[in-house]
Amino acid sequence: MKIDHEPTAEEQVKEPHIKAENAPREYTQFSTRYDPDTSAIWCWMKPEPRPCLNTTLIDELVQLQYQLTTTYKTQHPDTIWPFRHLIVASKTPGIYNLGGDLALFKRCIENREIERLRDYAYKCINLLHRNIDNLDLPITTVSLIQGQALGGGFEMALSSDVIVAERSSQVGFPEILFNLFPGMGAYNLLTRRIGSALAERIILSGETYNAGELYNMGVIDVLAEDGEGEQAVEDYLKSHNQSHNTIRSIKKIRQIVHPITRQNLYDIVDIWVDAAMDLSDKDLAKMERLLHLQKDMKDSKTIEQQNNVLKPRRGDWRKVNDVSFPLITHLGENVSRNRRKNQSRRRD
Repeated sequence: MKIDHEPTAEEQVKEPHIKAENAPREYTQFSTRYDPDTSAIWCWMKPEPRPCLNTTLIDELVQLQYQLTTTYKTQHPDTIWPFRHLIVASKTPGIYNLGGDLALFKRCIENREIERLRDYAYKCINLLHRNIDNLDLPITTVSLIQGQALGGGFEMALSSDVIVAERSSQVGFPEILFNLFPGMGAYNLLTRRIGSALAERIILSGETYNAGELYNMGVIDVLAEDGEGEQAVEDYLKSHNQSHNTIRSIKKIRQIVHPITRQNLYDIVDIWVDAAMDLSDKDLAKMERLLHLQKDMKDSKTIEQQNNVLKPRRGDWRKVNDVSFPLITHLGENVSRNRRKNQSRRRD
């Protein structure tokens, strides 16, 4: 699908992958569906070969972001495009996302490919910053964590307006275990939610927290029982639909009070890249062990054994099927305007 958005000069330098001619033609690392009841697009990640932020997943998510923005902004003046929420979740049982591509990190460090590592990190920043800015649209972004969200996976969830997590989910930043730190926005995003002192404590601890602990700290917004995460998201969206205007205003105020600029994130990434290139052989050996752990955790049977409290997910309609433009519901119906508003008019 061709993207009509023209990148800015800065984006052309640091986001060459978003140009239409270089964009992936189809989504291979996630599937999408539209839910007309909540005016929401669900994005279900399933990256291969490991459930981490590989470059293909990042490029495809960026393409989706630009496609949604372009579609929204180029709609016909008489059309009310019913899109208010973007939810990012995972189809990998027991795993939201395990973070950065450690195989790429290790290879770049060993081969001294500093610019390749920096390019990967900039791509992550571009993805997360557009999410922080709500794709420059009047929408709410939501992350649904069902299982483990580590490192960059946790940072991606933090870039959303709202985090919903099931109680047994395990979340944290393991980077300190191999003498590094989470450099894709963790400090900024955590500080905005809970303050710098507690943010540093979480980052430097290297610990994995359960969702209940982070909910009590104020990191997670909605705590759901295991197997009820999707319902909790829907309940949240329906309860806040009537306050959409207020919520949008509060988000603008948040950006004024606690701004997170793309340039600041780039500057932090540069520090992260320099630190990564200084890792010792011992540090890289520890990274290798975590890489093997990423590979092992891809086995859903292992995940189910480790998290035997997880329940099957509800609803077949969200499993697979790409969203198309104009929107198509799970019943195969075209959606070009807000049907609920039309129905209310007919009742009147």
